[in-house]
Amino acid sequence: MIQRFALSLAVGLSLSLVAQANPIQDGYRAAAKQENPAFKDFSAAAGQKLYGTKTGELSCSSCHTESPKAVGKHAKTGKEIQPLAPAANAKRFTDAANVEKWFKRNCNDVLGRACSAQEKGDFMAYVLSVQ
Repeated sequence: MIQRFALSLAVGLSLSLVAQANPIQDGYRAAAKQENPAFKDFSAAAGQKLYGTKTGELSCSSCHTESPKAVGKHAKTGKEIQPLAPAANAKRFTDAANVEKWFKRNCNDVLGRACSAQEKGDFMAYVLSVQ
């Protein structure tokens, strides 16, 4: 009985880890390894820090709110922005071209430059961890 429970628990944990895998983030992982051979993995803490980084007038939270689970509003146009966290918006981080388009635009707007693969992966690690 205990062995069956342990096996069920192990299978359940394995399935939940597989469910959290994201092919887009996997692509950034491969790119990060090319950018930096010492790369180990992404950091949700570094992603959270990036999310709150303010340069000039903007940060990610300027439009996406303090919580990636909340509906945001574009800082200039006032247009509604659906939640950033997949826990609140299952469509997020499912289309690689769309993800890359928004990283390109928003990294430039907020940071004044392109984000590295490490930064993109860290950002995704944070947003994917928000439950």
